[in-house]
Amino acid sequence: MSTNSTYYYGSYVRIKTNKSPQLTWPTDSDKFATNTNNGNGSLTYPVGLITADEVAMAGGVDSAVGAYLLKKEGYEVIGLFMRNWDSNINNDILGNPNDTNDICPQEKDYNDAKKVCEFLEIELHRIDFIKEYWDFVFTYFLEELKKGRTPNPDMLCNKYIKFDLFVKEARRLGADYIATGHYARIKGNKLLRAKDLNKDQTYFLADVNVNNFKDVLFPVGDYTKPEIREIAKEVGIPVFDKKDSTGICFIGERNFQKFMANYLKPNPGDIINVETGEKIGTHMGLMNYTIGQRKNVGLSGDEERHYVCGKDTKKNILYVAFGESEYLYSDECIVDNVNFISSKRPSFCTCKFRYRGEDHPCALEYLENNKIKVIYKGKAKSVTPGQACVFYDGEECLGCGFIDEVFKDGEKLWYLN
Repeated sequence: MSTNSTYYYGSYVRIKTNKSPQLTWPTDSDKFATNTNNGNGSLTYPVGLITADEVAMAGGVDSAVGAYLLKKEGYEVIGLFMRNWDSNINNDILGNPNDTNDICPQEKDYNDAKKVCEFLEIELHRIDFIKEYWDFVFTYFLEELKKGRTPNPDMLCNKYIKFDLFVKEARRLGADYIATGHYARIKGNKLLRAKDLNKDQTYFLADVNVNNFKDVLFPVGDYTKPEIREIAKEVGIPVFDKKDSTGICFIGERNFQKFMANYLKPNPGDIINVETGEKIGTHMGLMNYTIGQRKNVGLSGDEERHYVCGKDTKKNILYVAFGESEYLYSDECIVDNVNFISSKRPSFCTCKFRYRGEDHPCALEYLENNKIKVIYKGKAKSVTPGQACVFYDGEECLGCGFIDEVFKDGEKLWYLN
């Protein structure tokens, strides 16, 4: 590849003008060059692919600016929108605030993606993974809830959809590299935290097979969210002021209790004060609560701060603790289904038990059957079975395991499934 040509034709321009592309880049500041004269020499082909991202989803500001940045670097960029949820097919009726709308949020996102691609003059393709999302993500989500655990659908979606099936579809379209709007960075074979630690999404990427990060670019990882919005506004990207998507991955905001009633029959039971054994209320089904939850527990009128601290699925009991109770804390857990992105197998590192949680210094003891005992220095609050324990060495994300059992002072917490 030559870096001397000043001509570049994107796919959109090529179609319009019937010209052949000069697969080169005109700038001297290219971050992802095929040689080291004008960049870092890390690429073989100057091709990028932009797709839906973890938070903003397809048509969001992060993926849009990511595409813009790649084009600015001189890449040929094509867009691929994926749709993973259909409310009609999936009986998503109760708790759905969009049920009576003329157009569903997924189609609104697709329309936004079309506007962005037209503005940036790039092609847009579309693929549906509705069945695959149900089979690989949502079914597991429901099964874990039945067990009284708190699953993380975002991590499953990244593992099985975005960085597996989606990558295969991108390859089929001829893409040599995959770019997403995730706030993360890759340097060499290391997955690193994003510049914007408040938006860093390495937690959600920790269960992806390391081989699936090959040829992946995270163009927004070196920027803060305010910087990304400012770029979008200055350039005039149509979605510069679009709100970030929230809620369940690719499903969106729902009244969770009503939403779950579409799929799991509510089974009310006793709410028990974990310290006294006294019944203090009635819960509306254990799947509607998670460890550490404080709001909407069902104890309205009780002025003292209270938290969900445990579940007993056999007896259908929800345990609640009041104030900063010792029942909320633990100092060890066992994680299973361990996945390492890094080649490191440290004895000491830090770990996070939830996306916006703090880093806890910890020691790791490697067990049989792909399990690890995690010993935290200083007690951690509301460590939750089913959630991920993600390991870090400074800014590098090493991998993760999923919390199976939780202990304190050498004893398994009896009130926690």
